[in-house]
Amino acid sequence: MRVAIVNDMLLAVEALRRVVASAPEYEVAWIARNGAEAVTKAAQDTPDLILMDLLMPELDGVAATRQIMAQSPCAIVLVTATVSGHGAKVFEAMGYGALDAVNTPILGPQGQGASGTEVLAKIAMVAKLIGKSTARKSRSPNSVQPDSFAHSTPPLVVIGASTGGPQALRTILSQFPANFPAAVVIIQHVDAQFAPGLTEWMNQQTTIPVKIAQHGQVLQAGTVSVASTNHHLIVQADLTLAYTPEPSQCVYRPSVDVFFNSVAAHWPRKGVAVLLTGMGKDGAVGLKSLYAAGWHTIAQNRETCVVYGMPKAAVELGAAKEVLPLPAIASACMEQVSRRWTRRA
Repeated sequence: MRVAIVNDMLLAVEALRRVVASAPEYEVAWIARNGAEAVTKAAQDTPDLILMDLLMPELDGVAATRQIMAQSPCAIVLVTATVSGHGAKVFEAMGYGALDAVNTPILGPQGQGASGTEVLAKIAMVAKLIGKSTARKSRSPNSVQPDSFAHSTPPLVVIGASTGGPQALRTILSQFPANFPAAVVIIQHVDAQFAPGLTEWMNQQTTIPVKIAQHGQVLQAGTVSVASTNHHLIVQADLTLAYTPEPSQCVYRPSVDVFFNSVAAHWPRKGVAVLLTGMGKDGAVGLKSLYAAGWHTIAQNRETCVVYGMPKAAVELGAAKEVLPLPAIASACMEQVSRRWTRRA
């Protein structure tokens, strides 16, 4: 896989170059010293992956990501030493199409690329997402919980997102009222270290409270719960949330498919499931399971996606009852929740 490096710091460039060179299946495609140079080089020679610094002269990582995804799209991972202090910029860049973020590795005392394990793990993840590697698909559960607890559980809206997800989620959540009569659970592909910051950022964009999903949590109407670890979030048979490392071979962590399938297997009420912008196919099989279980399923349309991968897979699988532009999804969710909530009341 061909990997480009964009960074204005010579030591950071060398550390990243050595990390990439340490794996024989990866090669450095080119190096750019700022975002403007990266935009030009990506147009001339589009790599498989760009390791993009966040703060640079001339054009920063946010603007460079936006331009590259519009002109010569490819996978982008933010690599910066300042991610903890610039969460808003990280999520803004993810809204334009960056897949994830990771801390900048440093050169060890012997000149080796120390702390590069995390970077290599991100590169391996991207390789699987773009088809440079293979991974087994998660298996869908085949049993559905009887409707015995339907009257004691709130309506449920489940949302899966990846590339471009933070901005798409902001658009949807900002339209939900504070007294929204459903519980909302979000599976966004993001590393666990950034989940708290993402949750805090989304809390500033909406009147409905957004919080980290907790192991053993009972879902309540009027709250949004966000998956927050590198394990998979699931709904258990007792209708509480839980985190599990299985299936361990699943490249997407947390996986939308794993969560959607658990909901199809256990949640007694028929709710609304949404699959938003994202690279790869995660969520398509799970959305199909929910569709088969009687849920109202929505896929974001091509025109409003940053990357039309996950919704496209769902549409091709026949898993989406509706295909809608992003601005119309929130109202569709509210309409469906209102119908189902009134019917059960």
